[in-house]
Amino acid sequence: MCTLLAGLVSPAAFALTPEQAGKIAAGDSDERIAALNQRIAAGDATLVPLLQAMRDDAVKTSAGKAYIVKDGKAVEAATGEPAALPADAEDVVNNNRMRQQLDAAIAALKLLSPERSERAKALVELKDSADEGKLALIEQAERAETDVALKVQLNLLRAAVMISSADPAKRVAAAKALASSPEPATRSLLLDKLGSETDPAAKAAIQAAIDGLSGQLAWGERLGVLFTGISLGSILLLVALGLAITYGLMGVINMAHGELMMIGAYATYVVQNLFKQHLPALFDYYILVAIPASFLVAALVGAVLERTVIRWLYGRPLETLLATWGISLVLMQAVRSLFGAQNVGVENPAWLSGGVQVLPNLVLPFNRIAILAFAALVLAGVALLIGKTRLGLFVRGVTQNRRMASCVGVDTARIDMLAFALGAGIAGLAGCALSQIGNVGPDLGQSYIVDSFMVVVLGGVGQLAGTVVAGLGLGVLNKLLEGVAGAVLAKIMVLVFIVVFIQKRPQGLFAIKGRSAE
Repeated sequence: MCTLLAGLVSPAAFALTPEQAGKIAAGDSDERIAALNQRIAAGDATLVPLLQAMRDDAVKTSAGKAYIVKDGKAVEAATGEPAALPADAEDVVNNNRMRQQLDAAIAALKLLSPERSERAKALVELKDSADEGKLALIEQAERAETDVALKVQLNLLRAAVMISSADPAKRVAAAKALASSPEPATRSLLLDKLGSETDPAAKAAIQAAIDGLSGQLAWGERLGVLFTGISLGSILLLVALGLAITYGLMGVINMAHGELMMIGAYATYVVQNLFKQHLPALFDYYILVAIPASFLVAALVGAVLERTVIRWLYGRPLETLLATWGISLVLMQAVRSLFGAQNVGVENPAWLSGGVQVLPNLVLPFNRIAILAFAALVLAGVALLIGKTRLGLFVRGVTQNRRMASCVGVDTARIDMLAFALGAGIAGLAGCALSQIGNVGPDLGQSYIVDSFMVVVLGGVGQLAGTVVAGLGLGVLNKLLEGVAGAVLAKIMVLVFIVVFIQKRPQGLFAIKGRSAE
């Protein structure tokens, strides 16, 4: 809009003739586009005020002349001089095709801007809309460009336009140039042109370019699958870590584990809303408060469950399973009553939004990278807690021989409560992490409870190392199979694999070492 205002106050800046402005503003779409491309080919940057005014529906025409109207005042589009708007002046009507041409023309003219950022932005805007009508301007911009990176992009843009040329030789040259552009969009463009290509030489050149690009893009696709699998595995690891304590170390089949994770996610949602209402300036840091809050809330709920229900059911797996399943239903209904049955949204802080582009077809989201790092930190914390602290020593002692631990003065009931609360708190941390990559709802935990049990059983009951290997392994395996068989069949195949594996090795990947005397 600033450019338009500059044009209104600077009549000498206009180089258009009234006839040219009139042809661009009114008439048949094909004729208007032809007139527009003629001025673009001449590199006429003074077109921009007229084009912006047309895009803003601020142009009227009368007797073959175009007028830019703003704040009730009119100027001639060709000269920029004030003029009386004729009584029979009609609004310029732009269909979708014409609007696309206007946007592309403005972007093309910005290729001649003295500002590098403007030229770079114009290249992005023109990537999918450039045509032969803008070829002369693209070539002019390429000759004038001094930035090496932008010059390469202009060359590739020129090749993308030339691939649609009527001259087979130009299409061959364009295909060879495009072979050096490892962009998914370039491969899609070449595939589209391959089907309609009739010249044998051009067809062969396009096919060779597609083959070369496919090889380059394949690495991005493979690494993308690997990263997605590791990301899924880190989520499974977070979910299963708490279960590895309550089930693996304590022997409690906790079917409410998923709901404890859900409670952690809702705790994150509540903290987010509190920051929105009371500390909006610090909103980007709410996650730093949500992490301990989700742990403490889930741990408190876990401690209450252990003291009121679980403590009476140790050594009775079937009753524990049924009781915790009932608790899961109660917790889900309680959340529905408090927050509603619909999913709620948890926003990412600004520093967790976006991603890092490693390859043209591989972007690693910051929130997924953060979850990977978070899972590693939680795992390290749990390992240190279990292996190096007094509480961890007591937990291991009670797990291995409850009576002996009680005989030497260990308060086994208190240790049971603390261990169960720890497992519940870790589930809350998993919920906090999951809230950053998806919506939060009452059924959130149901999606992960089966997978988390599979991770613990496959890794070996009571083995944190096995939980890590099984979680990451199942995540990668699941994503690899999805690419071959689809999401549903991949789940079935993973389940079959686990069943067969447990049949052959019931103790899991990592068996507990020990001695027994019969």
